[in-house]
Amino acid sequence: MPKKKKGKEPDLVEETEETEDNSLQQMLFFEPSTEQSSSKIRILSLCGEIEEEKAGDICFSMIALREMGKEEVLENPEDEESDLIEIYEPFTFNISTYGGSAVEMFAIYDTMRMVRRDCEIHTFGLGKVMSAGVLLLASGTKGKRKIGKNCRVMLHSVVAGSHGAIHNLENEMEEIRVMQEQHIDCLVEETDMTKRYLKKLLNRKMNVYLTAEEAVELGIADEVV
Repeated sequence: MPKKKKGKEPDLVEETEETEDNSLQQMLFFEPSTEQSSSKIRILSLCGEIEEEKAGDICFSMIALREMGKEEVLENPEDEESDLIEIYEPFTFNISTYGGSAVEMFAIYDTMRMVRRDCEIHTFGLGKVMSAGVLLLASGTKGKRKIGKNCRVMLHSVVAGSHGAIHNLENEMEEIRVMQEQHIDCLVEETDMTKRYLKKLLNRKMNVYLTAEEAVELGIADEVV
């Protein structure tokens, strides 16, 4: 019997830096299929606990989104001889979390502070924004911080669990006090709350729950949607 001819085997695609970059863009962007618009929806989401691996991914993604949204334009569009300047397309940071590690919260917060110097970060609180998530919601670009009408916001003091020798516990307690003061200072900087008012809230030694409207009144967000 005559042998059947084998079909042509598909060519293997060699993975290059360009294909890796394209795959990263697919992770960070959703590009509409409509021909009318070539713009990209740039969205980053934090859902669940704030822990080391997730915080690392978010910090990297924010820097990548900033760089991918960079564009050079004429300082004066009507003058072709004018200097080129860099502009950055904003991105949205959706937040829905019960909180997590204070250390990782500060890592994301410092990344946001750096990125937003050039690139607007539009934060959006959904479902629940609690504990460490509150500072991140408040750290979006002023005027661009939204919160869902039914989102619940919760503030409390820094929580830690330590065990061991008495001297080590005393040392850990001092570190918790430092982190608590640092957290308060950051919230005061990003919201409309005074240090005195915030300390009064946290000194209740219980979880303080806020509605979306109350979060806006305190300057944690700008708009209820």
